[in-house]
Amino acid sequence: MKKVEESIKEYISETIRTIPDFPEKGVQFKDITTLLQDERALELTSFMLLQPYRHMDVDFVVGLESRGFLFGTNLAQDLNAGFVPVRKPGKLPSHSISETYALEYGEDKVEIHEDAIFEGAKVLIHDDLIATGGSAAAATNLIHRLGGEVVGYSFIIELGFLKGRKNLKKDVPVESIIIE
Repeated sequence: MKKVEESIKEYISETIRTIPDFPEKGVQFKDITTLLQDERALELTSFMLLQPYRHMDVDFVVGLESRGFLFGTNLAQDLNAGFVPVRKPGKLPSHSISETYALEYGEDKVEIHEDAIFEGAKVLIHDDLIATGGSAAAATNLIHRLGGEVVGYSFIIELGFLKGRKNLKKDVPVESIIIE
């Protein structure tokens, strides 16, 4: 099965386009729009994201804006869980709470509806990519503030050289299909 998984990971990786110097010079942007255009890669990505968590009891998948919404809803459906978006400021229509996190040059903020997660809910956090881990760590804090428990992190791509895992909860599994 390991050989099959490696073959799937290689196929998925080959469908992801790298855009040099976007959004600024020196950044190698991982563009998953090419993955989304490939129906086989789309199916295999959903399959691979599900595998580590398929037997886990999950109440909600939290998807980070905006690419975390693309596979987060599929993942929630496959896990028989609800889906909760974590968004940039001012995008949620009802009462929300926010969390600020550090960027390389400055800060950013994410928000969640204050009634999105119930006390004791088991939550899986999903995004397309983990770099420094700041947005996933901020989402973790939001979930804890609402009384939820983070039971896992799910990513398509991990930029391992940025060591984003170290900013996430230490006792919670972090699963990435592709690690660069």
